Amino acid sequence: MADIIVPELGESISEGTITKWFVKEGDTVNQGDVLLELETDKVNIEISADSSGVVASIAKQDGDVVLVGEAIGTIGAGSGAAAPATPAPAAAPASAAETAAPAAVSAPAAAPVAAPVQSTAASVNATPAARKLAREQGIDLNQVQGKDQIGRIYPDDVRTHGVQAPAPAASASAPAAPAAASASNDAKPVERKRMSRRRATIANRLVEAQRTAAMLTTFNEVDMTAILDLRKRRKQAFFEKNDVNLGFMSFFTKAVVGALKQFPLLNAEIDGEDIVVKKFYDIGIAVSAKEGLVVPVVRDADRLGFADIERSIGELAKKARANTLALSDLQGGSFTITNGGVFGSLLSTPILNTPQVGILGMHKIQVRPVAIDDERMENRPMMYIALSYDHRIVDGSEAVRFLVAVKEMLEDPEQLLLQG
Repeated sequence: MADIIVPELGESISEGTITKWFVKEGDTVNQGDVLLELETDKVNIEISADSSGVVASIAKQDGDVVLVGEAIGTIGAGSGAAAPATPAPAAAPASAAETAAPAAVSAPAAAPVAAPVQSTAASVNATPAARKLAREQGIDLNQVQGKDQIGRIYPDDVRTHGVQAPAPAASASAPAAPAAASASNDAKPVERKRMSRRRATIANRLVEAQRTAAMLTTFNEVDMTAILDLRKRRKQAFFEKNDVNLGFMSFFTKAVVGALKQFPLLNAEIDGEDIVVKKFYDIGIAVSAKEGLVVPVVRDADRLGFADIERSIGELAKKARANTLALSDLQGGSFTITNGGVFGSLLSTPILNTPQVGILGMHKIQVRPVAIDDERMENRPMMYIALSYDHRIVDGSEAVRFLVAVKEMLEDPEQLLLQG
């Protein structure tokens, strides 16, 4: 008999949530077969069988939180022939019920209460924590209404039921007020669903960033005429040579790297009372995926050409949307770029991706009238850019000059080629 163990999930990850079992008790599996999918704070991970045999037991169900190193099931020796053995234990409750039935004749008050709760509660789709809480509070899980889309019962559902349970007695003495409150709530359609682990982690990290960092944002605008002209002239030849499109992200990544070299404190982080200045340029690119925002990292962006950057970003974005990012794809970034412009955002204040101390926000390109000199106005493709930074180690003047350096390199793309 071999345990199904939750493996090491990566640095700083100690637990995960089971999203789906692909097997059930009695199924025959071979070594390497995928058993279940586990959602962590950062990525989804598939757990495979370490040995061949029959799934003898599954201790944790979909939606349960499990710890690294925890046994969540067992695989026994044998093949598909062993599968029918699993229904055998079901005979025990049946005989027990038959034994209990005569007792009901002499003790009709006790048996009808104990037997139904014992037999039917096991079939209720509830988490272990919810079952434990129900036992402690003496609540029949069959009477608890789950709010989850698949009807799974969580501890909050048990607590809510425990609070609502005395309502009938209270309504006898004061029926008007509780009935009115219940009617007003029930009359409005709502949908309640539990946060995914990743969404909850994103929420916690964003709140933590605002709570711990002295975060400020400075703004500027970029005339995108030169980049648009360069892309128009070189786009086809670039694709034919490199088999990848020339997008905007490579220009912004190169500009950010150039500015970080001039203002290294924006490529740093705070460790206690120390400032750790990074001598590498691993640039995180925020990508919107189905489960929430993720920030895969383009490694050593200072050593990559435009084509390599575009290729890396394309591959990472594809993996993010297919939910196949590895933990190594998300760890260790030194600075982040986020592009709200793809969704139509004209201006925003990005939140730091801690422990980083700087993040650049790109926005929508919009044609606006611009004063060329004292006498001339022209319509130009303009983009607002925003830099959020941690004022604990980055001064305002340094942040402003960093953003100006980014602006100047973008408005003169030849500088990006010269700075390498």
